[in-house]
Amino acid sequence: MQVWAVANQKGGVGKTTTAVSLGGLLADASQRVLLIDLDPHGSLTSYFKYDPDELETSVYDLFQPEREIDKRLLERLILPTSNPHIDMIPATTALATLERKTVGQEGMGLQVAKALRVLKDQYDYVLIDSPPVLGVLMINALAASGHLLVPVQTEFLALKGLERMLRTINMINRARKRKLTYSLIPTFYDRAVPAAVSALRELHQRFPEQISAAVVPVDSKFITASAKGVTPSAMDLSTPGVQAYIRILRGLAERSRS
Repeated sequence: MQVWAVANQKGGVGKTTTAVSLGGLLADASQRVLLIDLDPHGSLTSYFKYDPDELETSVYDLFQPEREIDKRLLERLILPTSNPHIDMIPATTALATLERKTVGQEGMGLQVAKALRVLKDQYDYVLIDSPPVLGVLMINALAASGHLLVPVQTEFLALKGLERMLRTINMINRARKRKLTYSLIPTFYDRAVPAAVSALRELHQRFPEQISAAVVPVDSKFITASAKGVTPSAMDLSTPGVQAYIRILRGLAERSRS
């Protein structure tokens, strides 16, 4: 089972779109995919038409110290999506209180990793949509992940946010036995905007080994797919955004074989 966290310490960079797009392409290839929403905003949960304010069970249940993380609990948390090859563990707004409630509790940074050990034979890929804030939820995503995907909007402020994310990766790697590798995914690219071209050039100059070969363009079809609650590839495989994620997924596959 391969586990990819999608994270950046800046919001609005395309984390949920990246998780859904790659998860959809993997599912199209008949891979068994689990999506986990660790963001209190619940964008991934809402994408598949579940209401984070109404759900009675969610990923929040993994952080209750009195509950054992076993198959019975996880079966209650896992929900189907519009794609038969994709399941999801949703978020609820209760996640916003988690930071305060877990203060002083040991081991809270490994709850998602514990859950995935129970599910290791059930899925081929797990993609974790992380919050844009460094805290117990992002720590869980990074601790459980085998490879990190960092969407970076091609504009100046997003590059500044990337610096914070890289400091966090360095901090995590000091505590891990095996270093967390990462790939940068440029998003919201518009070649007609000079600032976007400049930002992409800087990413290639600074991170030639980590940056993905494909750039995700501005693509209105992502919004249309979200409104319908389907993966972008299920709606329109030919759209430029989906084609970019196909190339990104191909690069990730080549990296895992090397």
